[in-house]
Amino acid sequence: MFTYTYSGQKPSLLTTQTGWKNKLMLSIQTTQLNIPTGMIDLGIGQPSPSLLPLNMLDKAARHRLSQADPSLLAYGAEPGDGFFRLALAEWLTKHYGATVNADHLFVTTGASQGLDLICTLFTQPGDTVLVEEPSYFLALRIFADHRLKVISLPMDNDGLNLEVLEAALAQHRPVFLYTVPVFHNPSGITLSATRRRRLIELSEQHDFLIVADEVYQLLAYNTAPPPPLISFDRFGTVLSLGSFSKILAPGLRLGWLQGQPALLDRFINSGLLDSGGGLNPFTSAIVRRVIESDSQEKHLSQLNHVYRQRAAALSSALHRLLPKIVTFMEPNGGFFIWIQLPETIDVERLLPDLHRRHINIQPGVKFSSQGGLRNYARLCFAYYDIEDLAEGVARLARALTQMGHT
Repeated sequence: MFTYTYSGQKPSLLTTQTGWKNKLMLSIQTTQLNIPTGMIDLGIGQPSPSLLPLNMLDKAARHRLSQADPSLLAYGAEPGDGFFRLALAEWLTKHYGATVNADHLFVTTGASQGLDLICTLFTQPGDTVLVEEPSYFLALRIFADHRLKVISLPMDNDGLNLEVLEAALAQHRPVFLYTVPVFHNPSGITLSATRRRRLIELSEQHDFLIVADEVYQLLAYNTAPPPPLISFDRFGTVLSLGSFSKILAPGLRLGWLQGQPALLDRFINSGLLDSGGGLNPFTSAIVRRVIESDSQEKHLSQLNHVYRQRAAALSSALHRLLPKIVTFMEPNGGFFIWIQLPETIDVERLLPDLHRRHINIQPGVKFSSQGGLRNYARLCFAYYDIEDLAEGVARLARALTQMGHT
C-alpha cells in the first residue's frame, strides 16, 4: 500500500509496519508538489501523474536490460552515450526543421542542472547576467546561488525588447543572457523570428552568450513556433537547454545542452565529468529505446492532444468566469497562462484568502528579479483535467468577487 504525502522538501522515505502481514506503508515527500486535501493548485508547473508513461518506460527498460550489455551500468562517456545522442539528434532534426548534429549535444540530468553547470563553468560571483522580466523563478534561484548580478529587461507581445537590451549593453558587460524564447515561462510569449536574428547579431557584436531555455519548443498547440533559437546561431554564441521533463517524465532527470563543440568542450573537460563520467548513462540507454521504438513520438502526440484541450479549457473558463478586470494572452503552447490584475491588487497578499477557499496560484512577484509584477499570476493547465481546471477558475472567480475585486 502506498500513501503519498507531498511537500516542498527534499525526498525522504518513512516506513511503518501495519496489518498482520506487516506490509510497508510509504510516505513519500516529492519536491515541488504540496497539495493539501481539497485544494486545486493552478500554480503547479508539471504534468499530471496520469500523463507519466509508466508502462512505456517499463517496456523500454526491460528491452534494454535484456540486451546483455553492461555498459549502461558503467561510467558513461563524457558528452553522453554516443548512440543516445545519435538517436536524439535524428529525432530533434525531424521536429526542429533544422539539422541537429550529435556532436553538438551534451547530456545533462535535466535543464536545471544544465543551467547550473553553465553558471559554474562560465561565471564567477559578481558577474552580470541579463534576464527577461518576468523570468522563470527557479532560474532566478540558481543565479542567486551563484551570487550573480541579475539585470532584467522588459518584454512585449513579440518577446524580449531588443531596444532596451541594446541600451543595457551600452552600460553592462553580461556573461550571458538567459531567455525562454518559446512559450515563455511564465508569460507564454514566443520571441519572433526577426528578433531571434537580431538577438544573435547582438550576442556576436557584444561578446555574450545566449542561454536559451527551449524546453517547451515541442509543445505547440496552435500555430508552430519559429525554429529554435539555437538554429539561428552562426558563431557559437548560443547554448540551448532541452529536457525530457516536459515531453516524457520529470523523474527521469534527463536533458541536453545543444551548442557548438567549442562551447561543449568546457563541459566535457570539467572536473565534474573527470570524476564521475558522463551524466545519466543508465536513463539515457532506456530513453534511447523509447526514441528508437517510436514511443516518444506517440507520447508527444498524445501530450499535445491533451494539453491542447486543457489549454483551451482553462482559457475558456477564464473568459467565462473571471471578472473583466483580469486580462491574459491566449496560450499557443507550453504549460502556462499569465494573467494580469489591476495594479491595486497584490496577488501574493491574496494567497491566504485564496487558500482558505481551496485554490492556489503562483504570484507574479516570484518571477520578478526586481520584486515587481505583483498584480500578475501564473496559471498552469498541464496538471489538472478539464473539469478540475474549470472548478479551479470558478473558485478563483468566487474568491475575487467575495474579496471585492470585481
